[in-house]
Amino acid sequence: VDPSAKKQQNIVKNKAEKKRKEKEVDVDSDSDEDKLIFKALPAEITMKKQVIRGKIIRERWMHDNGLEALFKLIKRQKWENLFKRRELMHVAACKEFYKNLTVSISKKKEVARSCVKGVKIEFDGMILAGILGVRGNNGICEYINNVWEESTYCKPLEITKKFTNDNLITVATRVISTEMKLFQRLLHFIIMKNVVLRFGKRDTTSFMDLTYMDHMLMRRLVNLPRVMLRHMAYVISVPCHELPYGDWLTLVLEAYNVPLVDKQGEEPKCYDRFEETFLSMCQLKREHAI
Repeated sequence: VDPSAKKQQNIVKNKAEKKRKEKEVDVDSDSDEDKLIFKALPAEITMKKQVIRGKIIRERWMHDNGLEALFKLIKRQKWENLFKRRELMHVAACKEFYKNLTVSISKKKEVARSCVKGVKIEFDGMILAGILGVRGNNGICEYINNVWEESTYCKPLEITKKFTNDNLITVATRVISTEMKLFQRLLHFIIMKNVVLRFGKRDTTSFMDLTYMDHMLMRRLVNLPRVMLRHMAYVISVPCHELPYGDWLTLVLEAYNVPLVDKQGEEPKCYDRFEETFLSMCQLKREHAI
């Protein structure tokens, strides 16, 4: 591990630990009637699920391949440092985190509680933001999944027109990403593989994906920590969804001093880089990713 990177990681950990001690999560700020509580499915279901990590996005590669505009959208959100990290992924610890996870959701905040190797873990969006080094105090966090209904932020028909590039369309409908412009397709892939992290076909879009894409294109903020917490709440409550954010959870576990063994962690593979996606979409040769 690069000493400078390790030093920066320790600084982030210390800041997160300090913030955690200074501010206990106030879970009683909302009435019980306003809360939704999500609990993990039985352990045998959770432990069979696959842990997945986000795509690694390197600024230099983006610039060298004419994707400066796309990277600027990432920088506007203050995600660039998080997206380029190459954390080890501790699969067993991540599965234990999700096996014991409960998430309470209200209008004001989300709170996650779990226990890994006997260490209790409890955080809300602001604490998670401090651990990950991203914004956490504003931005959209609406988790609308596949429901194509008018939301607080976007109207389905307007979204459909924008991403189908067809102003004559009269009914809101699912947008096939292969019909989008390449820039929009790449942005959709970033949302699907880093923000609302999941497996799935690249041509499958949801209204939530398009809403976040629209916010990024309009230079409006997306509250990544709160979106992550809401996504975690969803994935632990359904049997068929993978366990997301495996690499970023390493930062959370380290911030709470959960004992981890480096040799048990998984290094990122070549297909964990954003370059591989770009090349396959553009049908370019692999040498261009170097």
